[in-house]
Amino acid sequence: MNAKLVSRILGFIIFAIIGWLIGTIWAGSAQLNADTLTKILPLSIVGGIIGIIVAPWVVLRPAAWIRHTVRDLTVSQILAGTIGLVIGLLIAALVSIPLSSLPYPFGDILPTLAALFLGYLGITVMIMRQQDIFALFRRRGEILPGGTALAPVEEAERHDTMLLLDTSVIIDGRIADIVTTGFVRDPVWIPRFVLNELQYVADSPDALRRNRGRRGLEMLNRMQKESLVPVKIVDMDVESVRQVDAKLVQLARQLGCPIITNDYNLNRVAGLQGVTVLNINELSNAVKSVVLPGEAMTLRVIQEGKEIGQGVGYLDDGTMVVVEGGRQYLDKEIEVSVTKVLQTNAGRMIFAAPVR
Repeated sequence: MNAKLVSRILGFIIFAIIGWLIGTIWAGSAQLNADTLTKILPLSIVGGIIGIIVAPWVVLRPAAWIRHTVRDLTVSQILAGTIGLVIGLLIAALVSIPLSSLPYPFGDILPTLAALFLGYLGITVMIMRQQDIFALFRRRGEILPGGTALAPVEEAERHDTMLLLDTSVIIDGRIADIVTTGFVRDPVWIPRFVLNELQYVADSPDALRRNRGRRGLEMLNRMQKESLVPVKIVDMDVESVRQVDAKLVQLARQLGCPIITNDYNLNRVAGLQGVTVLNINELSNAVKSVVLPGEAMTLRVIQEGKEIGQGVGYLDDGTMVVVEGGRQYLDKEIEVSVTKVLQTNAGRMIFAAPVR
């Protein structure tokens, strides 16, 4: 028998009993006779029918919500919530002693309310501050009072957080180079719904999208083989959200971890919801070579600029250099002198002039 059928049977039995009890109260007697049965029996039947109808809603839906919620929680969140609940109930037990001595009805109601409130408060505080609390026990080689050293923790347990990747940054590919350099120290997680979107792009009938998707899968395979930190595909989902970026932001909020992306819109949306975003484009701009006005460099002018007489070239890191009066040097390498450096949202732009 499936869960729905079992819930309907139990609902029928429980609500039929409730209807029977109500019928005995209405009849004024629990003894069965011709008069009482005309009141007890119909209410029992009606109660059983109501139980069959409402049991799946009362039992299965809350059970499904609890199951989905627990599935999305990490082990550390479950452990923190359990510890917080125990602490809250212990405090409530101490508080209930003086509360129970209050006059009726406060002495009967307040201890129960205190247990509910303090239990919820303990769970909330522990989950919100779990990283700080657990970090106290994760310090390798920390010395306890009396000179006893804590046992070293496992390598994977020393990470207080993890990093989530979105589809665009995997396709971009630069993250694969970053994780192999050792600058990233936290585990990298790719939610299953991000991988599914990547596979969808790789199977697209459009050749450009298909190539982008396949490149993303190649980059992901490379990261798993060459990364210095764990790169894992995790079966985590947010059932109440459909759009992939919204799922990623909601998951990052639940886990309390940053998102690595190069998507401008995702960057803004996540920032508005309090999620930390590590933008690959901002990192790329930060590590570009620094040039100062007056410096000379050799540059190949490859195209015309927007203004009359301008030429455009690029440095090895992709930085655009606008050469005033450089149009006459198209497809030639010339020596230029930097006149101005501008920092824009799209990156760094350099203005230069040919050295006469």
